[in-house]
Amino acid sequence: MLELRHLRTLIALRDAGSLVEAAERVHLTQSALSHQLKDLEERLGSPLFLRKTRPVEFTRAGQRLLALAEQILPQVRMAERDLARLAGNEQGRLHMAIECHSCFQWLMPTIDYFRDHWPEVEVDIPGGHHFDPLPALAREQLDLVITADPQPLAGVHYEPLFRYQGLLAVAKQHRLAGRAWITPEDLADETLITYPVEHARLDVFSQFLDPAGVEPREIRTAELTIMMMQLVASGRGVCALPNWALTEYLERDYVRGVALGEQGMWSTLFAAIREETREAPWMEDFLRTARETSFAVLEGIKPA
Repeated sequence: MLELRHLRTLIALRDAGSLVEAAERVHLTQSALSHQLKDLEERLGSPLFLRKTRPVEFTRAGQRLLALAEQILPQVRMAERDLARLAGNEQGRLHMAIECHSCFQWLMPTIDYFRDHWPEVEVDIPGGHHFDPLPALAREQLDLVITADPQPLAGVHYEPLFRYQGLLAVAKQHRLAGRAWITPEDLADETLITYPVEHARLDVFSQFLDPAGVEPREIRTAELTIMMMQLVASGRGVCALPNWALTEYLERDYVRGVALGEQGMWSTLFAAIREETREAPWMEDFLRTARETSFAVLEGIKPA
């Protein structure tokens, strides 16, 4: 009567808070997900959650199955790891690079969890390298690259992790602070604060300013997000960051966030890996852990 997919669906529904977002997380259409849940409720003879509630409110039957899912699914995952070890596929190396200054918020918990469950896999983030990460991945100097800028390379696979919205951070008293969204032309007279990377690898240029042929009045760089926020809050410039990187500053009413364009500027974050490691059990587990951790700790992201 019960299948693992049912338990995973209920967990996704609880975590996402709505049928639409839960369907995206389990890679089903909303119609297919609704049918699956209705079929399960008919088998059990009891509703599992209250329709048209947000976040979703579960019935006592639904809460009991959620408790079961929290017990069973981790054990299933542990058994899958053990079976991979018994098959002799556990050895590996995971040296990675991160083309994302604000990714450590979800990546560090992912790495900690992975190290606990795959101690035999060598995990490292080499520092001080003076090469482009993606070509280095193809040359086997690295094993994984977190990037939002995929490049066509032979033997390299890009695994989508999640989608995120870029927002413009402005001071509370800034002339754009009350706007719902801005146009590229609105930045023509602004000082834009960025991380010290090539402009072509920054979404605000590649997706927003460059297509419109607009350049900001001035560009200055800062190494750390907190430094950027201090500059923005003091009115010394504006900056574009992923929505999750701005969450704590918006909640503290430190700055304001404005959408870039009427439809918003959305990008996808990828894990670039070599095709040869794509089906390694430890790599599959790392990618699954990365997705689960990011949705647990980040706000405003969507399934890719």
